[in-house]
Amino acid sequence: MRRSTTYPLPLAVVAALVLNATSPPAFAAASVHAAPYRDRIISREDLQVLPPDEDEEYDDEGLPRSVRAELNLSHSERGEGTFTEQGLSVGGFWETPSLGSFSLDATLFRSNRDRFRGDGGLGGAITLWQRDLNLDGGWLGSNGLGVLNTPLTPLQYNQYRFFMPTVALAGAATEWRNEGSGLLLQASLGRAGIYNGTRMVGFDIADGDVASLGAQWSWAPQWKGSAMFLGTQGRIVPDALEEAVFAVGDTRAMYAGTSWDGARDAMQFNLLSSNGDRGHASGAWVDASSRRGRYTHNYGVFRLDPGLSWGALPINNDAEGGYYRVGYQYARWSWNGGVDTIRSISGDGFDGVYATAFGRYQASSTLGYGASFNTRHASGDDGGSYSTQWFADKRNAWGQTRVQLDLATAGNHADSWQVSVDQSFAVKQARRLSASLSHGSLVYDGEAATRSTSLTLYGGGDLTNTLSLDGSARWTEGDGPSAQRGSDFNIGLNWRLQPHWALSAMVYQSEGSQRSPFVLDPLVTGTPFISLPRDRSLFLTLRYDRQAGRQQGVLGGAPGGAVGSISGSLFLDENDDGQRAASEQPAANITVILDGRYSVRTDSLGNFSFPRVAAGPHLVTAVPDNLPLPWFIDEAPGQAVQVNVRQDAHLQIGARRRR
Repeated sequence: MRRSTTYPLPLAVVAALVLNATSPPAFAAASVHAAPYRDRIISREDLQVLPPDEDEEYDDEGLPRSVRAELNLSHSERGEGTFTEQGLSVGGFWETPSLGSFSLDATLFRSNRDRFRGDGGLGGAITLWQRDLNLDGGWLGSNGLGVLNTPLTPLQYNQYRFFMPTVALAGAATEWRNEGSGLLLQASLGRAGIYNGTRMVGFDIADGDVASLGAQWSWAPQWKGSAMFLGTQGRIVPDALEEAVFAVGDTRAMYAGTSWDGARDAMQFNLLSSNGDRGHASGAWVDASSRRGRYTHNYGVFRLDPGLSWGALPINNDAEGGYYRVGYQYARWSWNGGVDTIRSISGDGFDGVYATAFGRYQASSTLGYGASFNTRHASGDDGGSYSTQWFADKRNAWGQTRVQLDLATAGNHADSWQVSVDQSFAVKQARRLSASLSHGSLVYDGEAATRSTSLTLYGGGDLTNTLSLDGSARWTEGDGPSAQRGSDFNIGLNWRLQPHWALSAMVYQSEGSQRSPFVLDPLVTGTPFISLPRDRSLFLTLRYDRQAGRQQGVLGGAPGGAVGSISGSLFLDENDDGQRAASEQPAANITVILDGRYSVRTDSLGNFSFPRVAAGPHLVTAVPDNLPLPWFIDEAPGQAVQVNVRQDAHLQIGARRRR
């Protein structure tokens, strides 16, 4: 990444100072007989030549295009098993005069892992997208072929209270949008499957098929309607190693919804029906919102039958009730609160009340503090469950500091507490560094308390002009029945050998996982937790990357436009503050799209980059299809970013979960 150069004084001022220092008599005369001011312009021949934006071999003929190829080697140890992978990954994009833009992402690898031996040890995936095909009548088409996810209409994505997952498939998908009428048509068809692989993205094809057909339209002023059919053969369940696999089980589901959007109020009605091996089930929910001055109200009711499903992944079911949320934001104050009442339809689930509250006060431009409180009380539960969080944010000469205290009580017999300090350091441009230190006493399932101390570092940047480092590291020391001891690393080193060639090495080690006793979910009382075995991996990648095309055709650029770059990080925002703390986990293998046309995937550190982007405003969108439940991204339709000439615009995109 190239560093920008800052000149403390304009060249004309520097030249004037030099003239004054070497010619005192002329200065004295001017002070007596003031001459009229005139600009002194330095001729172009006297200016120092600026370094080029890219290497001098850049090919500016033709339309914008790029190609990327990677040779990957990996060695992994997971639990008691050891396996290796070798493979090739290729990708790129190219513009066409009349067919929109095309992008390719393909991998082919060989592994000696047991799950691949039935297919001769080969794995891989390929995805080809064509986006923004313009046709007469205002139609805009996008079509995909290969490993994809079933599409969702905007009404299905814009769910305030309930999450509707997508299904991975090997097949085709299409989407056609008419900007004038607001009509959207979607469809997909293929074989069901599940993502696999470690360093390289693969896809295991299952025995069943997947098909979807949907539409969204504007049927009256301020009204929108949506309908979607989804049929899947197979259901995703954990196997003996706690890894996701497809099991037998057919599901056919139908969704229908309509929404009304007014100046200050909005309402959405949703119906869902499913039928399959688990029987017939239906569900209905209504979400509404109102804006009154500085207050925002969200409220709704729901009824979800036992066994209700949408696709291959589980969704909320066996529950009925209602909820209310209120939020306030003005000047220095922001707060919100809410309550859910939930009853199990079958009688085997949760009956009770869930309540939450959050408040923050910005005391000054550099200091803010606040607290949150969550409680869940079930019928017949003595004492219920509580969690609370107290924090203070302080901006100082070192950067941004957060001090936080978490407390939790479950049934009056399991008390947990943790104190943590997160520090995001103020470092030079194109560098980042943050640290987290925590100590606490954690109690799980009525066991004795476990004391645990953790130190985490996260950061990256350029070490030299050709060498860069990114990574995170955590050291944990514990004492008790659920203690973790050891260290976790995820560190990558990138060495630019030549203008188009780079060598990367990455070391990953995880000693296991630990759930948080401070998270309460209103609809999932027994929060699923998978204790992962020790995982250690080493990855080596030789990469070739080349871009070409007329300079006026850079991504999203106007003719003759200058360029910069966009990089970013996608992570699981545990404390919901919008900043990536060192202790927060990355979100890997997530598709990120620039201006709806050009796509990349996040790496194992959650990082992504668009290296050559036109200066000016752009829109970056993260597709949440591969996020682990119950995490979601609510920055629809995307995050706006301003790219400056020869500079890198860095984004932090935090996935959230409902509180």
